[in-house]
Amino acid sequence: MANTAHKQPNYIGVFWWLLALTIAEVGVIFMPMARVLIAILLVGMALTKASLVAMYFMHLKFERTTLGLIAVTPLLLCVLLVFALLPDHSATPHQTGAAPAPTAPPPSR
Repeated sequence: MANTAHKQPNYIGVFWWLLALTIAEVGVIFMPMARVLIAILLVGMALTKASLVAMYFMHLKFERTTLGLIAVTPLLLCVLLVFALLPDHSATPHQTGAAPAPTAPPPSR
């Protein structure tokens, strides 16, 4: 039987990376950038944090590749669904945010 022991992960180091990414996420919100760029940065940092948690705290780094593929499948399905629903989003009439002008009641006779 093969020895499947692995080196103990540095949980404190992973914690510090997660904390730094969280602080960076809060800082990105207040930066004067386009909202799309802020959203892309936030999603990227969230995916990085999720992968750190999955790899070290859920021990997926030391599992077989098949288990890792099973863990990544929901992310791929989510991306597929987002792109599948984009045409519906562009077909919806958009509101300008301005309230409609009030109409005067009809004159009474």
